Amino acid sequence: MPLPIRLTTILFDLDDTLFDHIATARASLRASAAPLPFFQTIDFEPFYQLYSELLEEYHALLMAGRYSYDEARRLRFERLLAPYWPSATAKEIDDFVRANQRHYPLMRQPVAGALPLLQALHPHYRIGIVTNNRTAEQEEKLAFLGMTDLVDALITSEDVGVPKPDPRIFEAAMQRLGVRPEETVLVGDNWRADVLGALAAGIRPVWVNRLGAVQPLSHVAELTSFEPLEVALQKITAVEL
Repeated sequence: MPLPIRLTTILFDLDDTLFDHIATARASLRASAAPLPFFQTIDFEPFYQLYSELLEEYHALLMAGRYSYDEARRLRFERLLAPYWPSATAKEIDDFVRANQRHYPLMRQPVAGALPLLQALHPHYRIGIVTNNRTAEQEEKLAFLGMTDLVDALITSEDVGVPKPDPRIFEAAMQRLGVRPEETVLVGDNWRADVLGALAAGIRPVWVNRLGAVQPLSHVAELTSFEPLEVALQKITAVEL
């Protein structure tokens, strides 16, 4: 009887898996809009929801090569402000974009429990990050989070040339780390990019569902938090450390 395949490698998404983009973006958006007259009379939640939808829309267009980073950022903020501040001039929109760029890095924070999780896993497993973003930006985030030395490989869509859920980015990660799909786990928050992408590459996914969304596939392991640590470790590794 063949021996069971041993887990050797854990791949993580970065944004909203280890790095709390949602909390950071919300805080940055509030700080950037707070001085503007319209902000005193609006409901923040629809404003943030529109921000999130536009971010997803323009990120996809960016990954497809339709816009540069600066163009995509400027267009999404222009569309965000249009329903709330229709009289905004080009300079006022540019000032808002710059304000958000100043605030965002000052308000960054990790997902709760992410750093202790990597610290517990790294002595036992290879750790990789697979992310749809620019390499320099993600390297800087890992350094800010204190995770650089806990990551054995950073694989970005910018370097590979294709974004998740394309199986080729997961294959590039496994090639970099010298592992096979059956000895690998992917931990990520995005159902399509992370979970379905991992499944297409033959990798077992663990879905980080911090927002309590409906579970589309009941057989996929799910985490709503990295705390308590012992529960997260067991769910990810399927063994007791």
